[in-house]
Amino acid sequence: MKTKITLLALLFVGLNLGFAQQDEECMTKLSIFHEYTKAKNYDAAYEPWMAVRNKCPKFNNAIYVDGEKILEHKIDNSTGAEKVAFINDLLKMWEQRAEHFASKTPKGEYAAKACQLMYDNQKELGKTKEELYECFDNAYKLDKETFTNPKSIYTYFSLMVDLYDANKKPAAELFSKYDDIVDKIEVEVKNYSEKLNELIEKDSTGASYTSREKSYKRYYESYLKAYDQISESVDGKLGPRANCENLIPIFTRDFEANKDNAVWLQRAAGQMSQKECTDDPLFFKLVNAYHDLSPSANSAYYLGLLKDKEGKTNEAIDFFEQAISLETDGFKKSKLYYRIATKLKARGSYGKARNYYNQALKLNPSNGRPYLAIAAMYAASANNCGETTFDKRAVYWLAADEAKKASRVDPTLSKAAAQSAANYEAKAPSKSDVFSSGRSGETISIGCWIGRSVKVPSI
Repeated sequence: MKTKITLLALLFVGLNLGFAQQDEECMTKLSIFHEYTKAKNYDAAYEPWMAVRNKCPKFNNAIYVDGEKILEHKIDNSTGAEKVAFINDLLKMWEQRAEHFASKTPKGEYAAKACQLMYDNQKELGKTKEELYECFDNAYKLDKETFTNPKSIYTYFSLMVDLYDANKKPAAELFSKYDDIVDKIEVEVKNYSEKLNELIEKDSTGASYTSREKSYKRYYESYLKAYDQISESVDGKLGPRANCENLIPIFTRDFEANKDNAVWLQRAAGQMSQKECTDDPLFFKLVNAYHDLSPSANSAYYLGLLKDKEGKTNEAIDFFEQAISLETDGFKKSKLYYRIATKLKARGSYGKARNYYNQALKLNPSNGRPYLAIAAMYAASANNCGETTFDKRAVYWLAADEAKKASRVDPTLSKAAAQSAANYEAKAPSKSDVFSSGRSGETISIGCWIGRSVKVPSI
């Protein structure tokens, strides 16, 4: 028996699990239900698990880690009153986990899990949208830092939109919550992007990843994909509710009460900018009030937008540069470079736009969007940047190379980038074109604003 206890102790040390008390019966049954759980035999694990949970609730966190899997299996394979009982027991178990293993039970994370469980089973539990929204709202306010599950973030906002549509939440509260959620997603994207960027830096040195780093890379990429999908879903859920016709009357009405509130002014100006409501005089009022009250990178950027609208290109660039100089956060500065570059790209200032896109990449190399934008500019310039038809079509090889870079660094763009690269390659000279030209393996210098060279594929 001593040997068995020693082996079990070693097993749970390996799982970073500690023993809260020494109870031979609980230890034996814990070993039994843990082995059953590993084998996904949850029905067999249920009885010994309940015995340990009831007798030794503080014994080991495996009670709650494995218990979650066991009860989720029971919920998925039951109906009616039995299913409701298992749902309620899982909710109760999370409360017990928080009581006995508080340091391993982040408040926001587990409060959101409880809300999500009730949301996913709202019909069985008879929960209303108001009750569910209040649950998520309380979880968010309880511990926003650990309220990070992408699905729950979306559910939280989706419920707000549903309540707005049912005339149970005002428009101002909807738009405010939208800003909260967008800010939250940006925080999480920044967090995982910065971690991924540290690993991507190894690529430039030619060093290979360790197995641990590969695992972390997949983990960071999976979350970035999830947040990218959720971000699109949040915007899609908001849809036309946040159009100029709705935003302008609300912000006009609330301006006087909030003209000294920098956060409100910034968010209002941000939403009007995002929804292309910048032609309205209210945008001018918001931006100037915001800049006077709290000069910042955002306010300088919005002033640049105003100057751009007036056709004062040089003044707009000055404000954009001021915005960049005022921003101290590297991730946010990268976003500014990208936004400014996109404005320049839309105006046809491709050379300047590429410079800004490259600055964005230096600060956030795991964002592939600048690569796709540069690729698009190359492709758009193909007919203007070459002396012969062959040379002009060779520009598409450059575009394809840029698109492939996006696919390599950005998990959220892998599919779109691959499709773009394939599209550009289809427009480049074919193998038969290369053969008939006799230029296989030749390096072609591309002129005009591009100023790059491309090697003709060898055949």
